Amino acid sequence: MANLYLMRSRSDELNTLISAKLLQNYSKIYKNIAIYCPVIYIHRIPVLQTWLEEFNINQTLKGAYGFTFREAMEEFSKDPHNFFNVIIEEYEELKRKYDFVLVNSFCEFGILDGFDLSIKLAKNLNTPIAAIINDEDKLIAQKYFDHALDGRNYLLINENFNFEALQKLKEYDFITPYRFKYNLIKQSLKNKKTIVLPESEDERILRAAEILLKSKVVDLILLGDEKKIQKDIDKLGLDLSTIQIINPLKSQYHEEFTSVLYDLRKAKGMTLEQAQNKVKDRTYFGTLLIYTGKADAMVSGASTTTAQTIRPALELIKTKEGISSVSGIFFMGLEDQVLAFADCAVNPNPTPQQLATSAYVSAMTAKSFGLEPRIALLSYSSGDSGKGESVDLIKQALKIAKEKYPDLNIDGPMQFDCAYDLKTAQKKMPDSKIAGHVNVYIFPDLNAANICYKAVQRTANALAIGPILQGLKKPVNDLSRGCLVDDIVDTVILSAIQAQ
Repeated sequence: MANLYLMRSRSDELNTLISAKLLQNYSKIYKNIAIYCPVIYIHRIPVLQTWLEEFNINQTLKGAYGFTFREAMEEFSKDPHNFFNVIIEEYEELKRKYDFVLVNSFCEFGILDGFDLSIKLAKNLNTPIAAIINDEDKLIAQKYFDHALDGRNYLLINENFNFEALQKLKEYDFITPYRFKYNLIKQSLKNKKTIVLPESEDERILRAAEILLKSKVVDLILLGDEKKIQKDIDKLGLDLSTIQIINPLKSQYHEEFTSVLYDLRKAKGMTLEQAQNKVKDRTYFGTLLIYTGKADAMVSGASTTTAQTIRPALELIKTKEGISSVSGIFFMGLEDQVLAFADCAVNPNPTPQQLATSAYVSAMTAKSFGLEPRIALLSYSSGDSGKGESVDLIKQALKIAKEKYPDLNIDGPMQFDCAYDLKTAQKKMPDSKIAGHVNVYIFPDLNAANICYKAVQRTANALAIGPILQGLKKPVNDLSRGCLVDDIVDTVILSAIQAQ
């Protein structure tokens, strides 16, 4: 363990005593230690300065905390994503520079005093918790930690704490939505890609473009009339000075793209005149930018249908070798884990072969975004408990998947509760290696998948990132027409990672 999240008690005197003892002990073991307070009360900043001086910690005072309490409340209410992203970024930088980081919570034990937020911070940092707890609070604290940390290790301590026990605490492995998005941004920065956004007339696209350019995670191409786009940019007060704008009606690529499109589609009956007209369509033009290597991916659908987005990609880019169908996957960010749902976007009534293919490409997608795939083929029954046409379809899909993709960690038919909850799994499918631990869910049809992802998104306030289209040789991704600016930002970043 190279970090610890220390949660303070109600007693400032006890907190200061234990913090000093910890710093003294850790400074004997680690050459370079650091302190980090994600949020700090202003009156405690002098105490922090004293610790830096007393233990010869090579940190600036500002580098030892993220936000003052007032700053934190303002930023959290305005932009929770940025609030957590700043803290994760600063903490990870300290981990890179120092041998050990002591994270100090900003408030004492008590639900109304921010206990929930401290738990959430520790989960986002994956830092094991040691909580300074008074005797009268121990029972409620234990119940709360057992539930909130889902059985992961923690310690309740007082001034007579056992330092050896603290050293045995292990880092957590939570994948919170904020941690997931932070990892995506870091991954996209490794190999910067160029993404096409055809729907320049949509205000949400322009606002998302500004966020993406400021974060420097991708390069962007907008399609449309430059004067009209610039007028909209100025009206919204945005800074898109580094963006590339191409007008398909006047592009230098018009002749080249016409020739390419005609050659690709003439066998299907397309005439040269039809090709010339198609190239003027922004979706076709954007797809041709990708096909010819002038861009790496496209994100569309904010104001167009899924069919309008996908059709040019299927005609020009086509599916990867060995993949017969395209499917769509959503990443669902729950409080402290990320699940993948498929196919939520493309195939209304998939065949067993399509379900098996969806399972395979979903596993590959999940893996590329940092999840180790454990896949369930979902049904209304688990194992051999149910019979009928729909169950037989899932069993056939499982058979195909295991024969064609022997390395897949997959099982089914499986009910959702059996796939998700270990106690239920032990009753319904005790011999399954993945039941109760599934993170990739393959739904039997589009009805079930689309309803379920939206139900989880709305009722559980889950972050839904997607749909990400799978199976194409190059990434083209479809937005919902009801998408938010954040949805566009997330989909662009995911597309950039797909293109790597």
